Amino acid sequence: MPETSERLVNLRKWNVGVGGLHLVQGILILVLSSSFAIPIVAAVQTGPPGAEGSLTTASKTFFSFNFAIAIAIFLFLAAGDHLLTSVTPIRAWYERNLLRGVNYARWIEYSVSASIMILLICLLNGINNFYALVAIFGVNAAMILFGLVMEQVNQNQESVNWWPFIFGCIIGIIPWIAIVIGLYSAATDNTMINGVPANADGVPVFVYGIVVSLFLLFNCFALNQWLQYRGKGKFSDYLYGEKVYLVLSLVAKSALAWQIFAGTLAS
Repeated sequence: MPETSERLVNLRKWNVGVGGLHLVQGILILVLSSSFAIPIVAAVQTGPPGAEGSLTTASKTFFSFNFAIAIAIFLFLAAGDHLLTSVTPIRAWYERNLLRGVNYARWIEYSVSASIMILLICLLNGINNFYALVAIFGVNAAMILFGLVMEQVNQNQESVNWWPFIFGCIIGIIPWIAIVIGLYSAATDNTMINGVPANADGVPVFVYGIVVSLFLLFNCFALNQWLQYRGKGKFSDYLYGEKVYLVLSLVAKSALAWQIFAGTLAS
């Protein structure tokens, strides 16, 4: 169909443009940022389970999580996704799947890039336990992959199977519950050190901005899929929804990258 071919060509231009913007931002973050990092820690068992003193009282530092590198990675992953799906033969595979109502490349990239993003938000809210971060990364990746399952099971179906979407929403809220608890704990902490409040300045304003803006943006991805499968108006067209995903990806990743840069990474 000529109209479909023209729209796919237009979508390719969008992918090139969005991919290029992600690439440029990733480079800028690496060039302009400081080496700000947060240590990733956890208690390590040193004796039989349950025995007195089997857990060290001091946390072990596994490594330091460099924010600039992490931001660059999720921006480069997005750039790779959009640019690679614009070149032959990957473009043919990508477009063939779009016409079937599924985009494997998107969900695979999101499962990694969005999970790195959620780790950054966790770290800004005091969640730096190694074991917790591993679990949160896995939970977020699973939430994203339920989006892929949603597309797979609903190909060429008369009625929509909403279970993958529902399960994805349920597990997707878990990291945000942890983030809100961390944010609240930091905001209400009254710890005193030598008679002086340990957190006298409170939670930085930019952290509140990141939590609110990224929570809303993350939920916009779910809203987009819900509108697609609700099948009303423009969203009944899968290619329209794909373009919305491109815009959301760029806005969400850019918002997180530059809010963190302004708050912690500006040299």
